[in-house]
Amino acid sequence: MPFSLAAPAHFELEVRKSRFLACVQPVPDRQAAQAVVAQLRAAHPDAAHVCWALMAGGQSAAVDDGEPAGTAGRPMLEVLRHHDLEGVLATVVRYFGGIKLGAGGLVRAYTDAVAQALKAAEPVPLQRRVALACQVPYALEGTLRRLLAQAGAVLLEVAHDSLVTLHFEVVDTEAAALRTRIDDAAQGRAGWP
Repeated sequence: MPFSLAAPAHFELEVRKSRFLACVQPVPDRQAAQAVVAQLRAAHPDAAHVCWALMAGGQSAAVDDGEPAGTAGRPMLEVLRHHDLEGVLATVVRYFGGIKLGAGGLVRAYTDAVAQALKAAEPVPLQRRVALACQVPYALEGTLRRLLAQAGAVLLEVAHDSLVTLHFEVVDTEAAALRTRIDDAAQGRAGWP
């Protein structure tokens, strides 16, 4: 099961006078990740590199930002992949300390910085949700609302016309069972537009 993070987590690592400021945080997509990276560049204008990795399905990325190819972004991405994370951005701001670390040293530093930041992070299970709508007579609205609450569904919108239409989201693994419970309680009077 994939996980995301509850909140951003940080870690600072010093390797041979170079400072590595790591952060892991949840992001919805690549556009949001690029906005975070732009903010980091603005906040750290004297930094030598702002490297990042994003696990977000088809929008995943690994950026070395001037470090030798494959020594920053890719190792950071592998740490996220190893922890089965989705919708997570890892960033590392590097302040160069004057001593070159070599390719192996860079890979270790970026990997360790992200791994240590993840130790401080709180993983949360990533649950896919599906949107559904159900129409019932007015007399069944209360019953339907109770069933939705019991299933942990999120009520999005309610429309009152000749029938009551409730739009809601539920965890995808619960959708079929919830629909069966609603059909049973409504005794054939529930419609699924």
